[in-house]
Amino acid sequence: MAGVINIISSFAIPAFIFMVLIHGHLSGVNVYNSFVEGAKEGLTTAVKVLPYMVAMFVAIGIFRTSGAMDILVSLISPFVESVGIPAQILPLVIMRPMSGSASMGILAELFKVYGPDSFIGRIASTVMGSTETIFYTLSVYFGAVGIKRIRHTLWAALLADLAGLMASVMVCSIVFGR
Repeated sequence: MAGVINIISSFAIPAFIFMVLIHGHLSGVNVYNSFVEGAKEGLTTAVKVLPYMVAMFVAIGIFRTSGAMDILVSLISPFVESVGIPAQILPLVIMRPMSGSASMGILAELFKVYGPDSFIGRIASTVMGSTETIFYTLSVYFGAVGIKRIRHTLWAALLADLAGLMASVMVCSIVFGR
C-alpha cells in the first residue's frame, strides 16, 4: 500500500499542473500570458512588501538582543506555570506572533534541549501548528495594501493565538500526559 501512495504522490502535483494547463487551453485562456502577468504582479507585490519585512526583522532583532524577551519571560513565568503552561515554551509563545523564522529557531533550540518527543517538544510543535505570525502578517500584508487602521483584527488574532496555545497544552496533556 505504501508503494502505491508513493507513486500517487510522485505524480499528483505534475498531474494537477497539467490538468490546469489543459483546462485553461480548452477554456480559451492564453495560459502563457496569464502566467507572465501573474509573475509580474507577484514581483510587484514582493517589492511593495520588502520595506515592511525589513522593519519587522529589525524590530524582532532589537527585541531579542536587548534582553527584553528574557525579562518578559521571567515576569510571566510564574503565572503561566500556575495555569499548566510550561515556562520553557514561553520564548516560542512570545516570538511566534512576530516571526515565523525566529520561532522556528526557538523551536529548534527546544528540540535540541528537550527533544522532539518530550512533553515540551510536543507542546512546542503543536503551538507552532496552531498559532500564526500575527504581527508579521499585519505589518507586511496590511502595509502592502495600504491599510492603516487594523480595527479589531489584532485583538481577534491575539485571542485566536491564545486559544491555540491553550488548546495545544490541553490536547498534549490529555494525549501524552505530563
